[in-house]
Amino acid sequence: MIDKLNNTIKFIREQTDHVPEFGIVLGTGLGGLAKEINVECAISYEEIPSFPVSTVESHSGKLIFGELGGRRVVAMQGRFHYYEGYSMQEVTYPIRVLKLLGIEKLFISNASGGLNPDYAVSELMVVEDHINLFPEHPLRGKNFDDLGPRFPDMSEPYDMSLIKLAEEIAEDMGITLRKGVYAGIQGPTLETKSEYRYLRTIGADAVGMSTVPENIVARHMEIPTCAISV
Repeated sequence: MIDKLNNTIKFIREQTDHVPEFGIVLGTGLGGLAKEINVECAISYEEIPSFPVSTVESHSGKLIFGELGGRRVVAMQGRFHYYEGYSMQEVTYPIRVLKLLGIEKLFISNASGGLNPDYAVSELMVVEDHINLFPEHPLRGKNFDDLGPRFPDMSEPYDMSLIKLAEEIAEDMGITLRKGVYAGIQGPTLETKSEYRYLRTIGADAVGMSTVPENIVARHMEIPTCAISV
């Protein structure tokens, strides 16, 4: 793992000396945000050593370095999913790369299914907690102490100060922003009616096939994280 990460970082550093403050993971259908970035360098996933390659049609598969809102960012235009056949270590490998590139905070986005009947289609929900229903854990196996602790604390998986800031910005801009719990499932099938009832019963407000593994690894590496579901 450490050797692979070092090789990946070495390759990227040969392409750009951009040191990002913020990492952004763009979810399904949300890659358009990349058009708002003043791009300095874009690297195809296929070129990056040890990087998976997305098999989802709507995921472009590029690591984009540039400026957004006056901040230095690196954006993943396309993410990896467990249902594509990758291991959880492969799914979350890019999060470790982003941390080693220098990010101080991580923003994760996703397109999800709504479970809370009070929420409307296309509304935004900032994730305050999650329920992990994936059959594999991204930290299973040997722990690398240089990357994080064996037993990371998940009592506050999403950074409360970033959630508060998101709520304040949404209010200032007149945007409806919900706050809720995201259930992460394996996929790729959508849920049955009984499964939807089950997920709502155990406390989920939205359901999707991503985000949770990335957040776990972000917590492992002590990256403050904010996640938004559409």
